[in-house]
Amino acid sequence: MLPTSNFSSKKPYRSLLAGASMGLLALTISQTAAAITTKNVTYTVDNQAYEGYYAKADKPNAPFILLIHDWDGLTDYERKRADMLANEGYNVLAADMFGQGIRPTSVEENKRLTGELYDDRNKMRRILQGALNAGRLEGNDVRNGTTMGYCFGGTVALELARSGFPQKAFVPFHGAFDTPTGQSYDKTTGEILVFHGSADQSVSLESFATLGKTLEAAKVPHEMVTYSGAPHAFSVFGSERYDARADERSWKRYLDFLADEYK
Repeated sequence: MLPTSNFSSKKPYRSLLAGASMGLLALTISQTAAAITTKNVTYTVDNQAYEGYYAKADKPNAPFILLIHDWDGLTDYERKRADMLANEGYNVLAADMFGQGIRPTSVEENKRLTGELYDDRNKMRRILQGALNAGRLEGNDVRNGTTMGYCFGGTVALELARSGFPQKAFVPFHGAFDTPTGQSYDKTTGEILVFHGSADQSVSLESFATLGKTLEAAKVPHEMVTYSGAPHAFSVFGSERYDARADERSWKRYLDFLADEYK
């Protein structure tokens, strides 16, 4: 579990567009006007219902992206990011890791819900598999997809990478990098792209460097990018920790990376 005091909440913003920087707005304005379709998607894991958000591109055979939320659950932030990616030509399922109707409203709840999954990695993987199955039922080739995540979600994306599930790539934005006891990257099949803030007080540069050494030893293709002055949760526009420079650069690099992977 990452230190509670160093996490920011996405709750201060009420309108994503109102809180976005002009640079990020420019990114969204430059997108095509092609219509996307969105809906909530319900799936079941261990007899419990989960409710994700699906944004479908106006494009045949669009590549699939699984997006994992931060520790405060699936919010408008993840829905907005899913829409942005759908506008770029990707089908995106923003997964639900906590359960239908379970949307934490306090730091204590955030900590409890994420802690339960950190303590039960098999359950975390089953929930991921449930989300991937939901994406497959929407007609996607999930084994040719990419999994990304923010903060807690970035940590979860790396869990899927270690599980050996075959995908193109796994992309944590300001996630945590510790490898649980008994796990390794020996089964990882896809590339790993990491975005990290050098001023992150929750996840150290030493931890970032250790991940790089671990991936190198396991011969996992990877690219790891740091942004000077960027704190933890630097991409959450509208929050007090938002860093426009780091957000805009990481988003552009991510889109370029996806374009190369799926060209």
